[in-house]
Amino acid sequence: MGMLFFGISLVTLGSVVPGLKEKFHLDEISSGTLFSTLPFGILVGSLLFGPFCDKYGYKILLVLACFSMFAGFEGIAFAASYTLLQVCIFLFGLGGGIINGATNALVADISEKDKGAGLSLLGVFYGIGALGMPFLIGILENIFKYDVIVCIVGVAIFVLGFFYLFIKFPPPKQKTGVRVADSFRLIKDGVLILVAFFLFCQSSFEAIINNWITTYLTRKLAIPSSSALYALSLFVAGMIIMRLLLGSLFRHTAVQKIWIGSFWLVLIGLILLSSGRSFGTAIAGLICLGGGFAAGFPIMLGLVGDRYQEHSGTAFSLVLVIALSGNMLINYCMGIVVQKYGIHHLMTVSFTELAVMTALCFVIIRRLYKDAPPAKK
Repeated sequence: MGMLFFGISLVTLGSVVPGLKEKFHLDEISSGTLFSTLPFGILVGSLLFGPFCDKYGYKILLVLACFSMFAGFEGIAFAASYTLLQVCIFLFGLGGGIINGATNALVADISEKDKGAGLSLLGVFYGIGALGMPFLIGILENIFKYDVIVCIVGVAIFVLGFFYLFIKFPPPKQKTGVRVADSFRLIKDGVLILVAFFLFCQSSFEAIINNWITTYLTRKLAIPSSSALYALSLFVAGMIIMRLLLGSLFRHTAVQKIWIGSFWLVLIGLILLSSGRSFGTAIAGLICLGGGFAAGFPIMLGLVGDRYQEHSGTAFSLVLVIALSGNMLINYCMGIVVQKYGIHHLMTVSFTELAVMTALCFVIIRRLYKDAPPAKK
């Protein structure tokens, strides 16, 4: 439920931008400044949740995160000043970053086996929320104003917070909290840093596809923007379907085989997008890309959960903060590349990301094999 509402919330917030522009008379620069507050809030939430959950458990923080998102949404709906609106967007991002990180860490903790499969199923619910909400908003926008829709979503998250109060959660793993020495040990773990930078690439790769592929399709293939948005929704659908398969049919498939299949899907998707000349080819390419991206976060976070069972929250915080930094940094750089050299270089950056991710994955698997204890005779 938490991940579902996180997906719903991000889409809802993006959909109300035109209404906020009109209400506060914002230009493009003011709008960009306003919504740069959101990723900052998510980054802070991702940094804080891990050590807190390791020391105090998940319940308190998840409840507070829901209430923070509720306050953020109600403020976005009814804020009377630009400054208050910025504070509310930060509160929403803070709560969202906590829920995203804590639900992933929690699922890793309660999945004794096949953590990647459990995390894949969790990721499905984010996709359902992100994919289903635009259709619901399309139905409701002619009936309600944007502030009513935002208010309703906020109340639903507030109810979720009370729901968490009555659930039994695993006890805290560290009664005295995470020591500084333990934190340094995490940072010095080469495998963990490699995983973090793999997710740095994965997060940024997903971001540039989500944010730039519609521009690429409309300029290169002259596809109408409405059709390009439809194609992008199929990218998310491909990811949802593959995560369902990873959590069920491919639950016990060897990780190496999953990675090989995933990288092939991404490569095929990029080839179809870069060389295709039709809308059908673009759709096929985006579905392949979505399916290829599906395994990245669940399997890598599952690996982190297995490697640091006693400090899983703190370890998740570290890798998610680095991953989110990649999302913001590469997406910003992509904007500069598009402005100076053209949208066709979206494929150049994408092929480069794929090459780096493949190399990182190969090194991670080799390091894990080297670190594994020898089999008993």
